[in-house]
Amino acid sequence: MSATGTTSLSPEQIRFRHAMAHLPAAVSIITTDGIAGRCGITASAVCSVTDSPPTILVCINRNSAMHDVFKENGHLCVNVLTDEQEQMALHFSGATKVPMEERFSWNVWDKNAFNQPALKEALVKLQGRIKECKTVGSHSVLFVELDEIDVSEEKDSLIYFNRLFHKVKRMHL
Repeated sequence: MSATGTTSLSPEQIRFRHAMAHLPAAVSIITTDGIAGRCGITASAVCSVTDSPPTILVCINRNSAMHDVFKENGHLCVNVLTDEQEQMALHFSGATKVPMEERFSWNVWDKNAFNQPALKEALVKLQGRIKECKTVGSHSVLFVELDEIDVSEEKDSLIYFNRLFHKVKRMHL
């Protein structure tokens, strides 16, 4: 640990983080509600695994205060953000310091069939059950089998690239 209380990064870790910053990724708010509580985080570490059965993976830092809430609840919702939801991404990243309960008090949420918080205006909503969890370094990789899939065809996307948010417009065919 350094004098500031942070762990020093190796040159390899710095190069890796720099490379990953150049990998454009959709921005999502991952939410959960259940016996362990309700919470949400902003994440870009979400990807498809298979369509048989429909399964995604979500990576969550094991040092996150919300890590165990997700694991214990066993259900989650991936809310892929539109180009108009950058402020929500900032709220759920913790950048704005708005308390968690206040974030969930806003009139932007619906509950899906499994009682998980789903953003009304999300580009995509993927709700599912955590079927498996693997520890890889500092993160848990959650394999989520999807029970509910909702896509909005008329919205544009928000991505994270080079440590900044960018808006991606859909093609009109």
